[in-house]
Amino acid sequence: MTAVVRILLRRTALLVPLLLGIVLFVFLVMRFSDVDPASAFFQGANPTARQLHDFRERNGLLDPLPVRYVHFVGDLLHGDLGTSALTRAPVADQVTTALPLTLQLTFLGLGIAVVLALAGGVTAAVYRDRLPDQVIRVVSLVGVAAPGFWLALLMIQYLAVDRGWFPTGGYVNPADSVTGWLKTMALPAFALSLPVAAQLTRIVRTSVVEELDKDYVRTAVGSGLPPRVVVGRNVLRNALVNPLTVLGLRVGYLLGGAVVIETIFSLPGMGKLMIDAVQNGDPAVVQGVVLTTATGFVVVNLVIDILYLLVNPRLRTG
Repeated sequence: MTAVVRILLRRTALLVPLLLGIVLFVFLVMRFSDVDPASAFFQGANPTARQLHDFRERNGLLDPLPVRYVHFVGDLLHGDLGTSALTRAPVADQVTTALPLTLQLTFLGLGIAVVLALAGGVTAAVYRDRLPDQVIRVVSLVGVAAPGFWLALLMIQYLAVDRGWFPTGGYVNPADSVTGWLKTMALPAFALSLPVAAQLTRIVRTSVVEELDKDYVRTAVGSGLPPRVVVGRNVLRNALVNPLTVLGLRVGYLLGGAVVIETIFSLPGMGKLMIDAVQNGDPAVVQGVVLTTATGFVVVNLVIDILYLLVNPRLRTG
């Protein structure tokens, strides 16, 4: 068995206790919250004490916590995230409807962040301590300090309201119009990605500078290889190891930031679904969104680990 397979099996095996821990944490937080599932189910209907008791008994809310947790995990294994107290519809159906948009926004923002970070970080490293480097460092510092929601509001004001280049909100399905989809997703994706791009730019610059100072780069350039070939073929691949470790954590930021960005741009994704559920007192939906988001974050980090193995030969041979 190769080192890569062993590492992947070990990382995958760790997912089971990690996911069980996440499920347990969410379960306990929701059970000790002030929102009563029975009251939420009958909201606005003035239920009697008998009706509330019957609902709790029918849904196992009177069972001991360990028993309820086992039933909860069993339901999750069957894809049952519960029933919305507001719409009486399965939470899994609502999550399935909202999740694709959030994934589109997250990975579009991630792609923009990676492209900007690579372009800015490599350029700053190659022109170290010169004008392009100074400009990129200042811009990245401003980007790190700028909150995503503030950038979103500025983009809406100057690019959507004042100039009309983009819509102020809403969503167009790419199956209906690719151009309309790009217009509705452009501002949210850039607002979400720019802080991440600024952070990654600084990390990429530092990593590339460290690689450029190594002996093998001087040897390659001294032997006549063009600097752009050395940077593109050797330096960049070796320098990607450190940024990849940070990228997994930044995906969590993108997923969390999507909650605010989707609300600002009125995008019907997971963020807006959770905000509406919190405002309407719908605990089952909140629970389903949090579990789905946390699971997605864990899976994405596993993918980042795999990419880390691909670009780091020392791990593959160690």
